[in-house]
Amino acid sequence: MATKDVPPRWDRKMQQRLARGEAAALGELYDRFASLVHGLAHRVLGDEKAADTLTREVFAHLWEHPETYDPKKGPLRTWVAGVTHRLAVQRLRDSEAAALPQGSGGSLAELERRVRRASVAARADYIVHSMPAPLRAALDLAYFQRRDYRQTAVDLGVTEDEARRRLRLGLQLLSTAHDAGTPPGAGGAV
Repeated sequence: MATKDVPPRWDRKMQQRLARGEAAALGELYDRFASLVHGLAHRVLGDEKAADTLTREVFAHLWEHPETYDPKKGPLRTWVAGVTHRLAVQRLRDSEAAALPQGSGGSLAELERRVRRASVAARADYIVHSMPAPLRAALDLAYFQRRDYRQTAVDLGVTEDEARRRLRLGLQLLSTAHDAGTPPGAGGAV
């Protein structure tokens, strides 16, 4: 049985392969995480072209700095999301700050509010896409398709108690989106 401190085998092997400079490893990493990276970048930056550019930059960063991944701090997916988030937020701050007139403290405060909103939205997207499929399906039915918990239970083929449990757990996970404004486990150096 695996312990909580031990990352999945694929994560450890991928880190080792990146550290050795295996180009095929970068391709596998891209195949697995490109949609996550692009989605988070787009959510923060709000621009397709900027998200494309940032996606390339994130994978270049991962290739050049595989040692910044610490398997003891969490899965590779979380590290990739954290790097993406930090680079996207920095890009947003840089581009928005450059557009501000000099000495505009109020505008700087508004910039930070926008960055915070984008961060929370990106974190919520990350949480939804990372949660187990049964929880995601229940939330989709209840909130996007406007089903109550009874209809959700019928649609999922589960008991009403199970539908309520899934909705409660999904909402608890989503409620953490406001906690830090960064993807879970995204701390550490870029």
